[in-house]
Amino acid sequence: MARERGLDLVEVQPNAVPPVCRLMDYGKYRYEESRRERESRKRQRTIEIKEIRMRPRIDTHDFQTKVRQAQQFLEDGAKVKVTVLFRGREIAHQDLGERLLQRMAEQLRDRAVLDQPPHLEGRTMVMLLSPLQAAPATSRPSAPEPARESTQAME
Repeated sequence: MARERGLDLVEVQPNAVPPVCRLMDYGKYRYEESRRERESRKRQRTIEIKEIRMRPRIDTHDFQTKVRQAQQFLEDGAKVKVTVLFRGREIAHQDLGERLLQRMAEQLRDRAVLDQPPHLEGRTMVMLLSPLQAAPATSRPSAPEPARESTQAME
């Protein structure tokens, strides 16, 4: 039957009893499958993680520069990994690094969500921030409906 119609006989379920086969143009099927896969890859968005590195004794202006940099990364939709590097005896003052990261999170709270709180990894303290998602449509304040106003005006 497949040869008569110019199609291919494709085994769909070989383990079934009896095995299930289908008549189809296999080349066309493979082509359409590859197109669907390509489309899905095009719509897929990879999440970027940008890193910002600081030292515990950073100056205020340099800190503000790092905050602005993080804001830009978050606006672009990337996650931000904020790292405080400890060298030498600075590791004894981990509280300075933690306060620095908390201050960064506080300044970015309107644009970011804290994914991972500050924690120590060897000689570095790390915190992960991700951008805020757009508010769902149901939580937005809506204007009064015109239909209600018109019925109240009629009464």
